[in-house]
Amino acid sequence: MNGNEKSDPAIVAMKPANEPLRRGKEWVERRAGAEGNAEGPHGDRALDRAASRQGIDRVREAARKRTGQKFTSLLHHIDAALLGQAYGWLKRDAAPGVDGMTWDAYGEGLGARLRDLESRIHKGSYRAQPSLRAYIPKPDGRQRPLGIAALEDKIVQRAVVEVLGAIYETDFLGFSYGFRPGRGQHDALDALAVGIGSQAVNWILDADIRGFFDAISHKWMMRFVEHRIGDRRVLRLIRKWLTAGVMENGERQKATKGTPQGAVISPLLANIYLHYVYDLWVQQWRRRHARGAMIVVRYADDTVVGFEHRADAERFSTELRLRMAEYELELHPDKTRLIEFGRKAADDRVARGEGKPPTFDFLGFTHICSRSRQGSFQLARHTRRDRKMAKLLEITEDLRRRWHQDVAEQGAWLGSVVRGFFAYHAVPTNSRALAAFRHHVIDLWRRALRRRGQRDRTTWKGIDKLAARWLPKPRISHPWPSQRFRVRHPRWEPYAGMPLVRFCAGGAQ
Repeated sequence: MNGNEKSDPAIVAMKPANEPLRRGKEWVERRAGAEGNAEGPHGDRALDRAASRQGIDRVREAARKRTGQKFTSLLHHIDAALLGQAYGWLKRDAAPGVDGMTWDAYGEGLGARLRDLESRIHKGSYRAQPSLRAYIPKPDGRQRPLGIAALEDKIVQRAVVEVLGAIYETDFLGFSYGFRPGRGQHDALDALAVGIGSQAVNWILDADIRGFFDAISHKWMMRFVEHRIGDRRVLRLIRKWLTAGVMENGERQKATKGTPQGAVISPLLANIYLHYVYDLWVQQWRRRHARGAMIVVRYADDTVVGFEHRADAERFSTELRLRMAEYELELHPDKTRLIEFGRKAADDRVARGEGKPPTFDFLGFTHICSRSRQGSFQLARHTRRDRKMAKLLEITEDLRRRWHQDVAEQGAWLGSVVRGFFAYHAVPTNSRALAAFRHHVIDLWRRALRRRGQRDRTTWKGIDKLAARWLPKPRISHPWPSQRFRVRHPRWEPYAGMPLVRFCAGGAQ
C-alpha cells in the first residue's frame, strides 16, 4: 500500500499482531457493518419492543401485588413501539373497515404512520371511526351481526388490550375461559368434563345471555372499568369506541349500548363486564348459599353450572335472572335450561324408568350421559348436528364455485377443510361423528364431479381412491379431558377449604 491508502481511515485499520510475542501491528482493510446488526435500526426496534414489554410486565406485577388499586397513568405505554407490535399481531387478510385501508397498504411508510398515530393519541386528537356492519350466517340459519373496525382503530385497540389485559388477567377468576391468553375452548370443555365426571353433579344449568354483546350497558361498562382504570385518557378512548356506532348501507347509526362483535377491544370489555356482573357474584353465591357441590365454567356469554342438589340449582337460576336484569341483561328463554344430568342422575332416572337424562350443548359439542365399555358412567361428547350440517352446506356451496377446478385442486382444498374440522372435533367418544362427516364430504365431492359433465361416471370405487389420497382419515387427536386437565392444572385441589363446594376451573377458587 502507498502512504495515501494508509492515511484513509475508511479503508484501513489496525489490528493486533497474530502472534502474541510479536509487538508489531498489521494493516487490514476496514469491513463494512453487518447487514441488520444490532447497531442499525433493527437493533433500535428490538430495544423499543423490549422496553414496551418490560413496561407491561411492571404493570402486571403491580396489578398482582396491589389488588383493587386504580392505575392512573397508563397511556404512556401506548407508544409507537407497542403500536407497531399491535399492527403485526393483526390479521393480514382481514376485511377493511369504513376507511378502506388494508394491512398491506398501511405498512407502506409504517414508521411515519405509527409516529403520527402515537402523537394523535397523546394529544387527544385521535378519533374513533364507526365500524362497518357485516353479517355472517349462524348454524340456526339466522345472521350474526359483526362490526369491522377501521385499521387504525384495530391497532390502537390491540395496544390497549395488551396493557389492560396485564391488569385484568390478575383479577379474572379461574372458571372464565373465553378470549383469554393461554386458554381456549378445549380448556373449558376439559374443565367441564372433569367436573361432571369426578364431582357429585346431578343438575346442570345451561345458561345463555340473549344478545349479550348488543345489550352491554355503556354506563355500567364504564363504571366497571373505572374500578381499576383511573387514567382519564384511556377511559376516554374506551368511551370513544363504545359510542362510535356502526356504518350500514352508507348511514351511520349511533350506539347507545352494546359493543360491536368483531372489534378487537370487545372480548376484553365483555370479560370485564361479566367479571363484575357474573363471576364475582357466582363466587360469592357459592360461599354463602350452596349446600352441595357446585362447578362453574364460563366461556364468553355461555356458562354451564353444575349442582349436587336441585334446590341449589333452582334457587341459583331464579336469582341469576334477577342479577342479570339488574345490569340490563337477560337470559335467553329458549337456550337456558335446567336439566337432570350427571353420574347419579343417570342411575336415578333409570331406576325411575325415565330413560337417559336430557343432553345439552356447549362450545360445539352435545354432552351426553353415557356408559363406558366396563359399564361405568362416561360423559360422551358428539359434534352438534346443526354445526355439522352447517359445515356440509358451506362445503356444498364452495364446491359449486370450484366445479371446474382440477381434481387435485379440489382434493387439496377439501383435505384442508376436513383437517380443520378434525382439529377441533377429534375428541374421545366422537369418532363416529368424524367418520360420518368424512363420508358426507366424499359423497358431496362425488356428486360435484358427476355434475361437471354428462359423460362423467365417477363411481364410489373411484371416489374412494381420491378420498384415500386427499382426505385424512378420522383419528382422535385430543387426549381424554382428565389427562390434559391434570397436566395444565397439577395443583388443583377440589376440597381445599370447602369440603362440599368446588369449582372446576384451572385451580381452586
